Amino acid sequence: MKDGISVSWIEDLAFETVLNGHKIILDAEDNVGGKDRGPRPKPLMMVSLAGCTAMDVISILKKMRVDVKKFDVKVEAEVTEEHPKHYSKMHLIYEFWGKDLPMDKLEKAVNLSQDRYCGVSYTYRKVMELTYEIRVHDA
Repeated sequence: MKDGISVSWIEDLAFETVLNGHKIILDAEDNVGGKDRGPRPKPLMMVSLAGCTAMDVISILKKMRVDVKKFDVKVEAEVTEEHPKHYSKMHLIYEFWGKDLPMDKLEKAVNLSQDRYCGVSYTYRKVMELTYEIRVHDA
């Protein structure tokens, strides 16, 4: 099985792609020759990680019948100083809101995502340190 995408140059540093039927414009900041018409490519790596694991966790918790009122995944990344500037570490913060949420089930869902289901986490762990924590808030 293979996946593939292509990006098409618009002008300056802007490119367009279509993913799953959705158009995305990529661009750079004004100060480097772009016009800021869309996100930069590198931060989309964090979006991919957060989205992949978030979908896993919510899907698993629904199967466990855990009633989460609100759920956020934050990603903090460390960027190297030298070129090519890249992420050397990413840290995920899973934040849950709800009444009497069972920590054991939250941990199990997060661990299953990280260890078994999230292909983005799996890939990133091969090239950088990937850590995470869980925060729970009453709602």
